[in-house]
Amino acid sequence: MPGLNVTIRNSELDHFGTLALFVSLHTADPGNGTTAAAGEASGGTYARKSVTWAAAAAGAKSSSAAVVFDVPAATTITHLGYWSAATAGTFYGSRVLSASETFTTAGTYTIASGSLTESMAGA
Repeated sequence: MPGLNVTIRNSELDHFGTLALFVSLHTADPGNGTTAAAGEASGGTYARKSVTWAAAAAGAKSSSAAVVFDVPAATTITHLGYWSAATAGTFYGSRVLSASETFTTAGTYTIASGSLTESMAGA
């Protein structure tokens, strides 16, 4: 079956890692705009967090360090987004969380090292 091999897929993912330097939390599907994303969490000490990526392998790229967010009270997070900058910047896309999480009081949301993974279909 024709298609791109894993070498080029890894290269594409490594390039993604040079662009998507920050992640955000969202209270709804952020949509697919390139300069703004809907529903980004706000308030309290919430801020986007930098993400460190390991080299892509076998058509997948994973975070190489934990990412810890401060989440304000009365917030339900459902998605995360990928950004070029800590504020403003270019929005590259999003993913739905495996399970939404509701914070009745302020707390933290942690993505463990290696748990944030993106892959190329067909790799």
